[in-house]
Amino acid sequence: MKWTKFRVKTTVEAEDIVISTLYDIGLEGAQIEDKVPLTALEKEQMFVDILPEGPEDDGIAYLSFFLEEKEDGSLEMSGEKTDADAVLKKVRQELEELRQFCEIGEGSVTVDETEDIDWINNWKQYFHQFYIDDILVIPSWEEQKAEDEEKMVLHIDPGTAFGTGMHETTQLCIRQLRKYVTRDTTLLDVGTGSGILAILSLMFGARHAVGTDLDECAVEAVAQNCEANGIGPEQFELLIGNIITDQSVQKKVGYGCYDIVAANILAEVLVPLTPVIVNQLKEGGIYITSGIIDEKEQTVAAAVEAAGLKILEITHQGEWVSVTAQKPR
Repeated sequence: MKWTKFRVKTTVEAEDIVISTLYDIGLEGAQIEDKVPLTALEKEQMFVDILPEGPEDDGIAYLSFFLEEKEDGSLEMSGEKTDADAVLKKVRQELEELRQFCEIGEGSVTVDETEDIDWINNWKQYFHQFYIDDILVIPSWEEQKAEDEEKMVLHIDPGTAFGTGMHETTQLCIRQLRKYVTRDTTLLDVGTGSGILAILSLMFGARHAVGTDLDECAVEAVAQNCEANGIGPEQFELLIGNIITDQSVQKKVGYGCYDIVAANILAEVLVPLTPVIVNQLKEGGIYITSGIIDEKEQTVAAAVEAAGLKILEITHQGEWVSVTAQKPR
């Protein structure tokens, strides 16, 4: 399926009104590119292993809108047949009218062609098989080498719910899970994303795992990765919802029934999560956290202790930190 992309250069302040205006004439999208720092809520809803600090906000925004191309190369906008030149003319006209009463910046428009595969699969060129200690991580589009047949192999495709194991924060969690998981372990993975931590825990011998996530995209990613690794649906249960604020999610997850809770999330989320999640842990249960930048170590450690947990270990990799604690018996 091919699409024609109309990309507008504007300002961050004008994003909403430009999007609204161009939606009104029948464009679809919109993809927003800017350098605005993430809010606390947006950070909470991210499932990437950890995003690096971005460049300083320069006030510029690029907005991309899409129209599907028909088999004859024509476009359709608001139910009427059209072409790229006509749409471009209409977009420019709308932008000039907006300019009369608000600052939209440069307001230039470029036209390009794209396909679904450009949006969904381009990240694959950056993800190749690699090792986490002695665990071989392989995406579905690469073949396992003969010399690796005796290795523990994790087949992982993040899809649109991120989590590949490449980031230091995930590797810190994996090493702690390997240390504490037993054949009796029931595990809760908060912010499970691709399911990598829960799936590896089951491969390490855990009896059962439950994952929570805010994004519906995790459902398909987890299902695919479980199937790829021979994990049955009875072994790994996924719940969508916010365990910090939604009591119905907390109830579904269950109280006092987990030997280990893992949370590879930003420190800003770990602080409010910790006093909630302590209720899900069994007495003597282990709480493994990561996603903590060096400068936030003491903040998270203080939150863990304030929740009545005893810190067992603080481990480091690069500039990242994992705090492992235990609920008193």
